[in-house]
Amino acid sequence: MNNTDKIASTHLGKKSQGSINYDPSLLVAIPRSENRNQYEIDDNNLPFLGYDIWHAYEFSSLTENNLPVARLMKMKYPCDSEFLVESKSLKLYLNSFNMSCFGKNTEECLKICKEKIEKDLSEKLKTKVSIDFIENYDKTNIFENFENILNFINENELKIINFKETPELLKTEESQSKSYFLKFDSIRSNCRVTHQPDFGDIFIYYKSKKHILEESLVKYLSSFRSEYHFHEECCEMIFKRLMDLLDTEDELFVCALYTRRGGIDINPIRYSSNCSFDGYLDLINTKKYIKGTIKQ
Repeated sequence: MNNTDKIASTHLGKKSQGSINYDPSLLVAIPRSENRNQYEIDDNNLPFLGYDIWHAYEFSSLTENNLPVARLMKMKYPCDSEFLVESKSLKLYLNSFNMSCFGKNTEECLKICKEKIEKDLSEKLKTKVSIDFIENYDKTNIFENFENILNFINENELKIINFKETPELLKTEESQSKSYFLKFDSIRSNCRVTHQPDFGDIFIYYKSKKHILEESLVKYLSSFRSEYHFHEECCEMIFKRLMDLLDTEDELFVCALYTRRGGIDINPIRYSSNCSFDGYLDLINTKKYIKGTIKQ
């Protein structure tokens, strides 16, 4: 077990009672560098911009007179941070608010919780973490123009045999400069520590004179099925492999919307500095709830 997995296994794969009292010591920070080094992603010269977006659907606390307060919490922090937060530690930390009392009323309670969460996570991850509690559940759809990649291929002629990440599967052809909006709704990878499967949807936008052949892209994305990585790592690997195929001036956006586990979902996004697809602005807005797919 490498150092990253040792850190991640603080809570993962173990029975943990957490705490019935507010307890920021439960948080675990995982360095991003190890996986990035493996895939030649330079921490000091990242080939992308982006954020990690989290939704905690079961956040709850109490007011000082023990009135329960429950909200959807949306959180973001930038991908250039040295650390990411380990998901089970975040769940245990947020659960420590459940029986803790803050503020004289609901508004005060949420204000105090927001301040504590932003402070604790920002200090732990050594970056700016922003959170909001969303009360308006009207969903903004930023992915309506993305088309299922399977619409571009003949499934009857498709044969997939690689289930470990295989970038050699990706093929391109020369074309006219064009924008592509694609989604793949069957991504699966596995937790590095527990080896439990993670399912999600991948959204890819790119603009290039190179056309990434859809059949090759389906084969490549399917090759994650037996990989063991965190959600954020998978998103970065996909971005890196695709950008390696394209020209440096081309536009690229990759977003992974993962299915929630334990009341929390993780949604990393990575995009090139010249990306003209601005839907990510709503995605990184912590006051907006984004419509994903049926799994979200």
